[in-house]
Amino acid sequence: MKKKNIVPICSVLFAFFIMGFCDIVGISSDYVQRTFHWSPFMTGLIPSLVFIWFLFLGIPIGGLMNKWGRKNTVLLSLVITIVGMFLPLVVYSSISCVLAYVFLGIGNAILQVSLVPLLTNVITNKRLFTSALTGGQVCKAVSSLLGPEFILFAIAIWGDDKWYFCFPVLGVLSIASALLLHFSSIPEEVKEQSVNSLKAIAEGISLLRDRKILMLFLGIFFVVGVDVSTNFVSSKIMTERFSWTAEMAKYAPQVYFLSRTIGAFLGAFALTRIHEVKYFKVNIAACLITLLVWAMVENEYVNVACIAGVGFFASSIFAILYSLAVQHRPEKTNQISGLMITAIAGGAVVTPVIGAFTPLIGVTAGIWVTMLCVVYLLYCAFVTCKSFDVAK
Repeated sequence: MKKKNIVPICSVLFAFFIMGFCDIVGISSDYVQRTFHWSPFMTGLIPSLVFIWFLFLGIPIGGLMNKWGRKNTVLLSLVITIVGMFLPLVVYSSISCVLAYVFLGIGNAILQVSLVPLLTNVITNKRLFTSALTGGQVCKAVSSLLGPEFILFAIAIWGDDKWYFCFPVLGVLSIASALLLHFSSIPEEVKEQSVNSLKAIAEGISLLRDRKILMLFLGIFFVVGVDVSTNFVSSKIMTERFSWTAEMAKYAPQVYFLSRTIGAFLGAFALTRIHEVKYFKVNIAACLITLLVWAMVENEYVNVACIAGVGFFASSIFAILYSLAVQHRPEKTNQISGLMITAIAGGAVVTPVIGAFTPLIGVTAGIWVTMLCVVYLLYCAFVTCKSFDVAK
């Protein structure tokens, strides 16, 4: 790797770290519920405040990015995130917290649309792209792993009632990322001077006529559902089944994100030697078995292992699906990025479903809903992706 490429690559990877901030919704939802006395259904809407924006912004931003440029679009996302993270510091209320989640979601949606295409500007070797993207997911996973620590840091410094000070802490890190990226020299792609927003949206949606793109789109939708739902329910299940305290409950999502970080790190190396589809098949099958054990066995240590297993086996699937879509239609990278990021709205759909079924079948509703997502991914791995060339 040339030395002149190190700073641009680090600036992009730092932005992947900022991308992981959206996962703070899992553990912070517990604090919001206790602070404002929200019902399980209302609490289940918190992830929706973050992930619903992927549905509305993914495709339009994917088209407009052709005019704005990839780097400028990433910078825009970081500015929006910074604004949102300082809102609770200005005035603390349920409304300001809701707005913080909304701004976090809007910024994160724009970031996820633009960051992967920007990665192609600094990683030009197609063979290494999936591995590099998985490396970015490692940075994101590390950020997700640190989510509870950001809250505990705020509590340790400012007191129990100031947990929301974690938001400006994230804001400061976002400022650092924006400055590093701004001053990094990244090769620019050719921009379009005139972009019709409605035409850009239509072109993005039209990609769904391609059956492979449609199936991979749904794959992203459900793998994000797996990620968000496991993050959301892990602490709640351990509290319900084994009477974990609030202090202990924070370790459940941390176990999940730690194992996801390890899985993504190992996957970044494994995917340089193993074809994406083969890796996908093995991991998603193992993920389904893990969820079955988690649903049926009520043993504390087994359940912790299952939470870790879901994180490990699902860690590289997002990057694989995304990479396959880009490789399938490389001439439409920006539009595909917008379309695939739209599918992250799966995170906004799954948790309200869990919240609705929890009063009916109990806290394990989260596991069964997650399992349904994995069943589709199993179909995607063994049926949809079999047509991709498996020669390595």
